[in-house]
Amino acid sequence: MALDTLELQSGDHPVASVIVLHGLGADGNDFVPIAQELDLSAIGPVRFVFPHAPIRPVTVNGGMRMRAWYDIYGPDLVRREDEAGLRASVTDVQALLDREVERGIPPERTVLMGFSQGCAMTLLAGLRAPQRLAGLACLSGYLPLAATTASERSTASQSVPVFMAHGRVDPVVVLARGTASRDALLALGHSVEWHDYPMAHSVCQEEIEDLNAWLLKVLAAA
Repeated sequence: MALDTLELQSGDHPVASVIVLHGLGADGNDFVPIAQELDLSAIGPVRFVFPHAPIRPVTVNGGMRMRAWYDIYGPDLVRREDEAGLRASVTDVQALLDREVERGIPPERTVLMGFSQGCAMTLLAGLRAPQRLAGLACLSGYLPLAATTASERSTASQSVPVFMAHGRVDPVVVLARGTASRDALLALGHSVEWHDYPMAHSVCQEEIEDLNAWLLKVLAAA
């Protein structure tokens, strides 16, 4: 495993996994409290995996070194993208997915989830994963390398349900970036459940409740 991870299990012998990718400058601890608010007991015991992104200089933050899945060159996010960094992190995320299979969790019982940069990685890696995952949960982010999605997405990913949530007044990843990503996925035939909330670049209680309901739905269907 290239990435260090934290783990949380809701019980012994988990029957499903949720891999959660944090945002820029955070680490795996960031979403532990939110995972603890989720009630997936109807599914059975669930393993949450919280990887730490590598530490690297981030151009938009003056070259400061911090945990980041890839470099960000400017606030536009998509005008010029760190393709090499993005693709390297896809390899790391796929290794996490493969490890869950090795530990006995079928791909169709694994959800890949992320916030902000982690959301971008969820879409990038999740749509290219050779396995059919239970779902992709995408919070306050966007679709990176969008022009390559149609040609690079796996056949398995085309039926994977997608949950997308965004703040209406998000100043970091503006709402229009999120809706454009949603529309691009819909145009490719993906099933997207969209939610937006009166919040900035954050997570709110209503969103957690909607996410909880969606997780129960996609894991029950697996």
